[in-house]
Amino acid sequence: MKIKIICLLVLSFPIVVLAQNENRTIRTLEECIELALKNNLDLKQSQFNEKTRDINFRQNKNALLPTLNGNYNLGISNGRSIDPYTNTFVNQQLTFSNAALGLDATIFNGFRLINSWKQAKLNLQASEMETEAAKQSLILNVTLTYLQVLNAQDLVKLAKARVTTTQGQLDRLKSMYEEETGNPAEYRDLQGQIAADASYLVESENNLENELINLNTLINAEEEITVAGLDLQLKIEKYTYSPSDVYMQALEVFPSVKASDLNLEAANKGVAIARSQYSPEISLFANLNTNYSSAARLFSETGSSIVENGDFVTINNENYAVLSEETNFRSEEIPYNDQFDNNLNSSFGVAVTVPIFNGFRAKNNVALEKIKKEEAKTALEKTKLNLQQSVKQSYNAMQAAFERFKILQSQVDAYQESFRINEIRFNNGVSNSVDYIVSKNNLDNAQINLANVSYEYLLRVKVLEYYRAGL
Repeated sequence: MKIKIICLLVLSFPIVVLAQNENRTIRTLEECIELALKNNLDLKQSQFNEKTRDINFRQNKNALLPTLNGNYNLGISNGRSIDPYTNTFVNQQLTFSNAALGLDATIFNGFRLINSWKQAKLNLQASEMETEAAKQSLILNVTLTYLQVLNAQDLVKLAKARVTTTQGQLDRLKSMYEEETGNPAEYRDLQGQIAADASYLVESENNLENELINLNTLINAEEEITVAGLDLQLKIEKYTYSPSDVYMQALEVFPSVKASDLNLEAANKGVAIARSQYSPEISLFANLNTNYSSAARLFSETGSSIVENGDFVTINNENYAVLSEETNFRSEEIPYNDQFDNNLNSSFGVAVTVPIFNGFRAKNNVALEKIKKEEAKTALEKTKLNLQQSVKQSYNAMQAAFERFKILQSQVDAYQESFRINEIRFNNGVSNSVDYIVSKNNLDNAQINLANVSYEYLLRVKVLEYYRAGL
């Protein structure tokens, strides 16, 4: 009963996995990279940062241009005032309007505007390099993960081959076991072995699923995918470049190094910007103004009349009012357009602002920018150091994989011959199941280790090529 359960597990599990794969879209490596560049969230974040710095660059560039501002207002005023002609208080509602046009152009401010523009340009270039670094890193990760999926697929194939081989021997011994002509211990040994092989198959299938999950996470596609096989010959040849060769080439082409270098240049501009606060600022200005008021009137003479002026003269003890001639006027509202023409005025000149004391703000800003400069310098040195360390570690791992490959290749060759002999001996009843199982496990493990180290070598070489010249 136990053997039936084991066989059912071995046979049914690949079918389930196959059914899962049928619902997935098969993607090539190039398609996976294309999808990742389109959908990866980390890359999108880098692109957002680049767009932000691009807008900041354009703002600083436009700051070099003169500013032109226009304003216009129209309002109503209610209140009491004194009539200049009657010298009495009157309540009136006035409509007023003002229009102005102002031009301002900075001539000199310690090169602050120019340095701000250059700093923004350097920041943009650094952001572009950071985005490029994110792209290359993503391409590398997709490629490595893709290879890891292929490695996992190969291990699944090896695991299935193990089950098939063991199942063949178990079937051969089954009839002998049932007829009680064979050694029961050998039959039970193979039962235990097929259980171990089935367990490893389950583990291999699970590892494959996990690698596919990792690949799908990088791609961030709505569909579930599986991979198309690559034409990999797994030709293992000694790597021709030295660690110093890889590192020196990486310094020339690696985007992260370029980004750190540009950030240092931007920090230098930041110090110059802060120092410009000590310099006077010279600017040109020009203004054009006009206004309108409903209280404005145009007066014209309409004649004269004799009226008492309020004074009196006494003649023979009698008071006589003093008469005087008074000019009569007629008022009319001045039209809106006429007032704008009549009240038009302009001004222009040069403005000079000299910093005398600002609470040591300029001094402190310079000190802060110098700290940022040192931070950028340290970041550049750290980037180079980390790069050098990564190159050395990848190179050492590659060399170790290469040496292990040569050793494991000879081991596989030896175990293949050993298994061939032991299989013949076991089939002819010369050796027992223990020798057969040991020989089989030795070969299976050696083949698995060889497959792993082959892909590990390819991965390490791919990383070194990424450092050396990008992807």
